[in-house]
Amino acid sequence: MADASNEPSRKKRRLDSSVSPPPLRRKTQVLKELPKAMKSPFQLTRIADLPPSSNVDTLSLKDILGDPLISECWEFNYLHNLDFLMDAFDKDVRDFVKVHVVHGFWKQEDQGRRNLTEQATKYPNITLHTAYMPEMFGTHHTKMLILIRHDAKAQVIIHTANMIPFDWENMAQAVWKSPLLPLSNNSTPSTQSEQMGSGSKFKSDFLNYLRAYDSRRTICKPLIEELIKYDFSEIRAALVGSVPGRQDMDTDSQTSWGWAGLKNVLKSVPVSGPEPDIFVQISSIATLGQNDKWLDKTLFEVLKTSKNRKSKPKFHIIFPTADEIRRSLNGYASGSAIHTKIQTAAQAKQLQYIKPILYHWAGDGPQHASAASSATTNDAGRKRAAPHIKTYIRFSDRTHSTIDWMLVTSANLSKQAWGEARNPAGESRVSSYELGVLLWPALFGENATMVPTFKTDTPPITGKQPGELVIGARMPYDLPLIPYARDDEPWCATKSYNELDWKGMAYRLE
Repeated sequence: MADASNEPSRKKRRLDSSVSPPPLRRKTQVLKELPKAMKSPFQLTRIADLPPSSNVDTLSLKDILGDPLISECWEFNYLHNLDFLMDAFDKDVRDFVKVHVVHGFWKQEDQGRRNLTEQATKYPNITLHTAYMPEMFGTHHTKMLILIRHDAKAQVIIHTANMIPFDWENMAQAVWKSPLLPLSNNSTPSTQSEQMGSGSKFKSDFLNYLRAYDSRRTICKPLIEELIKYDFSEIRAALVGSVPGRQDMDTDSQTSWGWAGLKNVLKSVPVSGPEPDIFVQISSIATLGQNDKWLDKTLFEVLKTSKNRKSKPKFHIIFPTADEIRRSLNGYASGSAIHTKIQTAAQAKQLQYIKPILYHWAGDGPQHASAASSATTNDAGRKRAAPHIKTYIRFSDRTHSTIDWMLVTSANLSKQAWGEARNPAGESRVSSYELGVLLWPALFGENATMVPTFKTDTPPITGKQPGELVIGARMPYDLPLIPYARDDEPWCATKSYNELDWKGMAYRLE
């Protein structure tokens, strides 16, 4: 029989006991320290003739321009199809969006200019602007959209595609989109520094790029006056641009262009790894000279630049062969947008020094079966989409598992795009307008890493460190790369090919 005297104390213990479990502090702490994934700031464009599994996280032009809140659009490009551009806007507002098209067809008799002028007559809301082109061999090659919106926001989109259906259908392309930029709060002055990679520095360089259009006539002044009102602080990126003209390398100009501008950016980029690889993936290789002086001593020397480490990267140039063009979705038609010349004696000498560092866009031809099967392939899903994209990537080491920096740009492998070597007067001559965006992991935090992603923008976080931010870098080509074999040659659009493409067509120049 229970002792009655113990009853009150029993009840007291029950009343005093906790009615809820203690907080799971240890579990909460673990959750806070889990690695986080950040989607790739660069996206690929959708490929019309590829399955959905190869188009995850991709963009179409309508995805970019189809928002009915767009009130004004500035479109900068080399080639334009105005019907295609206007069709991408929401059908309810396309007749009311103020559209400005900036092109480089400066000759009145140029057929490209005539075509644009004729197309524009159908659209009263389109205004055409001709960029000043002082260099004979220069082009207006920048690919960019600037959007002003009814919700008091703006957006900058820098990409690699001409504004024509061909480029947005079956060609590999890339896009960088800024966040939606709100209006600045003028009552509180900005405290953000002009540190490279900051939104403030991006804004400064971006407005300077636009000012370059106004050197001889007023083109971008109204746009500049509008963009000054917006807050760019959410941007984490560096602008890498080119504008035509001679640039003094010894001045303290706020913004540099061409390879000098790229060098200024890379001076601020920390890198890691004693044996880095730099991949230069382009759609055109211009005349660089009969020896490798410009390539090695100017462009490659700049690409070696970093904030903290001297190293000797191994360079790789990624460019398709005729076999890869034949097997691309458009067959030989893809080759119309991809250029290098290999026919004259001087061109043959250039090929001779480039050949040892040439790698395939899609190294899956029958002649490479043994090389491809010797390693596990990370499939980017773009082998059959011929490359019009341009990317420059520094991998930390030969495993290609982490990335020090990535640049998406309109600039191909040419002196016109990047600028001539420095002359005795301390100047570099740039011929073309180009624009790109360079990113590196430290922009997003001290404990950030950037990793390649394949067929998705989201990076895997398995095996990553607690608290680590893992940033995706969407890859347009497979890894590992396959080097050119002895008999391989780069595709040449000025050469005839009798071998039929997969569509049964030969490529003959009349």
